[in-house]
Amino acid sequence: MILKKIEELAKKQGISITFLEKKLSFGNGTIRSWDKCSPSIEKLKKVADYFGVSIEYFLE
Repeated sequence: MILKKIEELAKKQGISITFLEKKLSFGNGTIRSWDKCSPSIEKLKKVADYFGVSIEYFLE
């Protein structure tokens, strides 16, 4: 669910998940791993801030 929402936001901005990971100084594959496990609040907050949405957006 979280990964799908991030993918949708990235697509709207014309960026890849790999680009986003590099921009936020995450390891390669970090965001994609959120399909199987939950991210830390700190990392999710970084993604939310990047896209200008709340953390709750990803949890709905």
